[in-house]
Amino acid sequence: MSHNLLKGKKGIIFGALDDKSIAWKVALEAVANGAEIILTNAPIALRMGSIQDLGSQCNAKIIPADATSVSDLENLFKNSIDEFDGKIDFVLHSIGMSLNVRKKRTYTDLNYDFLMKGLDVSAVSFHKMLQVAFKLDAINHFGSVLGLSYIAAQRTFPDYNDMAENKSYLESIARSFGYHYGKAKNVRVNTISQSPTMTTAGSGVQGFDAFFDYADQISPMGNATAEDCAKYCISLFSDYTKMVTMQNLFHDGGFSSTGISQEVVNLFKK
Repeated sequence: MSHNLLKGKKGIIFGALDDKSIAWKVALEAVANGAEIILTNAPIALRMGSIQDLGSQCNAKIIPADATSVSDLENLFKNSIDEFDGKIDFVLHSIGMSLNVRKKRTYTDLNYDFLMKGLDVSAVSFHKMLQVAFKLDAINHFGSVLGLSYIAAQRTFPDYNDMAENKSYLESIARSFGYHYGKAKNVRVNTISQSPTMTTAGSGVQGFDAFFDYADQISPMGNATAEDCAKYCISLFSDYTKMVTMQNLFHDGGFSSTGISQEVVNLFKK
């Protein structure tokens, strides 16, 4: 159901790969709620995914950009302003990658070149994106920027590997840049800590099925879906949350506040 929460607003969505992506769902929800959007991803991701289909569904222009490249980001924001004939109202950063996870390196045997590459893609790119937008004055006052995170930034999940550090840094950037952007332009910057979600990227983590099932058993309301996460993003892009900033917002069915559930207790009863 559309409530036109974003009527007249314009935004950029990073990271839609396929129809399992949270970013894909956000794009559809944003357009359904009256927004105009531009889709972007790294050139290699554009070739691997099916973003052209999403562009057609959303009547959205696709501008390739490597989020680790400042020059690519400058081109993206300048072209977006030209395309929209004005500044941007919201941005979604839905990007994450760990070469150590992909290459099945354990946390106690990390390749540090892989670590630095994953940190750049997953977190430093968030700072680069914000810094470029800030210097270009590309975002309207009371605009909204979101990054997608996970509770491994606060708790240890052994197989999540160095992605935990990536998410920790991502959340720190939201607080730090959120202060400066809020003071200068009233732009709000937040992260959403989402439940384990059956995305293409998420399911690449070793033991992901166990992550998913455990969280589903612990959470009083079960795991939050990608569709519900998209709706939450829309609320945070809207004017109803214009004073929410520098927050890491848990969207996880209550997992983050639950010690143990009765279902898990029952599993260990003798």
